[in-house]
Amino acid sequence: MTRQIVVGVDGSAAARAAVDWAALDAGRRGLDLRVVHVCEQWSHNEGADYCSGALEAGADRARGLVGGVKVTADLRPGNVVEELIAESATADSLVLGSRGLGGFKGMLLGSVSNAVAGHAAGPVVVIRGPHPVEHRRIVVGYDGSEHARAAMEYAIEQARSRRAELHVVTAWQVPAFSPYAVGYSILLEEIVQAEPRRARELVEPWRDANPDLVVSDEQPCDHPVTALARAAKAADLVVVGSRGLGGFASALLGSVSHAVLHHATCPVAVVRPVKE
Repeated sequence: MTRQIVVGVDGSAAARAAVDWAALDAGRRGLDLRVVHVCEQWSHNEGADYCSGALEAGADRARGLVGGVKVTADLRPGNVVEELIAESATADSLVLGSRGLGGFKGMLLGSVSNAVAGHAAGPVVVIRGPHPVEHRRIVVGYDGSEHARAAMEYAIEQARSRRAELHVVTAWQVPAFSPYAVGYSILLEEIVQAEPRRARELVEPWRDANPDLVVSDEQPCDHPVTALARAAKAADLVVVGSRGLGGFASALLGSVSHAVLHHATCPVAVVRPVKE
């Protein structure tokens, strides 16, 4: 089966930005692009006309942006979230705008993109809007977990296709314990020395396996969300696993990935391991 990127459209400005991102990504990576609009049940013919128009506009926009990419369009009935999650099962990645039509302006992340990111079978890329500044830098959060490894693989492919730097962020925090504990200062010093070293060692196998990439890394003593949001300010894309170490097995979208989706200023990809 030919790998393809799927982008959801609804006629909103955020969806147009998603089409732009998806089309350029398909062009860089040599993939097909499928533009999808889910038309929920309407009581008037005007609704169906709008759905067709939104789909055609999205597909035309993609075709006009990049040449050499096979662009198809698909109008589907049903529930938006359910249909997009179904699309993710066979897509290389699913690209969505951060908020669609009807979203509250104060919300950085809409209900559709949030729900799909939490349940999709593959990578979901959420686009906030036009991103005029190109940093040629892909940021990935990495903690050594299975989900983080899947995120790293996707980030590497993105960095390679863009000829961009790969920047790995492994944040760590000092465990909470009483300052009156015996050996507190010695224990604290050991942690401060050991944690950054352990974090750096996590990155080395990836650097060795990808000598064609420029791989930088940082090990801030900070909350992962804070560290990744800060790194996002100079990134073209932030990639996170859907869950990291310590995540509850029942949680489909971990607290870090959920918060990064809400706070990062650049596109965010949420990646989970592919089920065999």
